[in-house]
Amino acid sequence: MKKYIVSLSREERDTLTKTIISGRGPARMFTRARILLKADQGDHGPNWSDEQISDALDVTVQTIERVRKQFVEEGFDAVLSRRPYTQKVSRKKIDGNVEAHLIALSCSEPPQGYVRWTLRLLADKIVELGYVETISHEAIRQTLKKTNLNRG
Repeated sequence: MKKYIVSLSREERDTLTKTIISGRGPARMFTRARILLKADQGDHGPNWSDEQISDALDVTVQTIERVRKQFVEEGFDAVLSRRPYTQKVSRKKIDGNVEAHLIALSCSEPPQGYVRWTLRLLADKIVELGYVETISHEAIRQTLKKTNLNRG
């Protein structure tokens, strides 16, 4: 028994058919339109099983289930449109002030028992001095590389 039942109205079927026939748009939209048309359990729908749709359209059963779920929960338009792209906000731990202290620290004498500063030692010292709460040695490496600082 399917949890999400697709039942398209006549207008929705016509819209999907016109979308496919037009041939204009992203391939993802055409695939989703075909999935909805084949999965339609309404009066005019073919009511194919997920396995039949999977074989016919070369998509996984999970994709078909996701399309069904999105159709039922979010509606007809949400299935065919792309979600708006939201860029992740970068939270840089090293600002200009911390970078200046890092450069000064890397140019200073290394701790007792060491010949030179390692990236891990620098990361630990920056945290110990309270400039940041946590930081990886990779972030230290990228910052020093950006400044073209040769520690050799």
